[in-house]
Amino acid sequence: MNTMISIIIPVYKVEKYLDKCIKSIVSQTYSNLEIILVDDGSPDKSGLICDKWATLDSRIRVVHQKNAGAGAARNVALKLAQGEFISFVDSDDYLSVNMFKNLLSYFEEDIDIVECEFISVEEDDVLFIDEKSVQARVFSSEEAMREHIADHYFRQLIWNKLYRRSCIKNVYFPEGKKIDDEFWMYKVIGRAKQLVHCNEKLYAYRQQDNSVMHMLKPENRIQAIEAKGYRHQYIKEKFPRLTLMSYDCLVMSCIYQIQRVYRTGTKDDVQKVLEYSKKVLRENEFKKRKFRGIHEKQEIWVSMAEISLAFTCRIRNLLKIGL
Repeated sequence: MNTMISIIIPVYKVEKYLDKCIKSIVSQTYSNLEIILVDDGSPDKSGLICDKWATLDSRIRVVHQKNAGAGAARNVALKLAQGEFISFVDSDDYLSVNMFKNLLSYFEEDIDIVECEFISVEEDDVLFIDEKSVQARVFSSEEAMREHIADHYFRQLIWNKLYRRSCIKNVYFPEGKKIDDEFWMYKVIGRAKQLVHCNEKLYAYRQQDNSVMHMLKPENRIQAIEAKGYRHQYIKEKFPRLTLMSYDCLVMSCIYQIQRVYRTGTKDDVQKVLEYSKKVLRENEFKKRKFRGIHEKQEIWVSMAEISLAFTCRIRNLLKIGL
């Protein structure tokens, strides 16, 4: 197979890490690549670094735009991409040189998405070590959605995967959202015929303290709950057998996000997230279900939340559960 892979990289304030990221992509052992760098109005030297690499490698295309967020940057690149397969890379991360060769090898006629494992890194470099026993498993769309809800495989992470272009055609990221990937991932899982998870660690994710979900702003917490609410409605319609599992996940997401704001937010912050959580749960038939959750131990928390969501979060904080 020698089909083109389009790699989409939104770029913003990453001058410290960008060279390493791009080098890991241009050095791939699979060479039929289209590399689209979208400079999202970065105020540092990131845009210049993109332009420098474009002069060094003809496979690189650079787009400069006013700052509009990662979702908008990805959407611009999706409309330009020519490859039969698509992948997303965060511009402060880096890849094993074999990532795309290995992921592409799993694709067969009905496979639409392949994902690999990843390594979390901080400042120090990590060497990729080949798995002694490579294992891969094929999932149906419904099986993959179950894993997605359980946050096991096929999580909301968009960057450790390779997608068949036809599977994600016209599925764009919401613009203006800090956690746009959580509004996107469940939709493409739902469109896939079959998906593959392999245990090869091929992607290095750089964990930074200023990442979106480390920022305890109430609007970020509200967006996380909003995404779970939209996902729940989607699952109710497309995968009705997973509705109860999805509902429990929605309740636990509300509890978790409120807990996080309780720790460091103001009273106003807590109230905003609490009231939004109640709104989402009311819209999703809160207090009208029997308990068949993701894990039996979660049912007590869902039951308590039906009585008092705020009290449940305080108790969990006191017990240091979920923090």
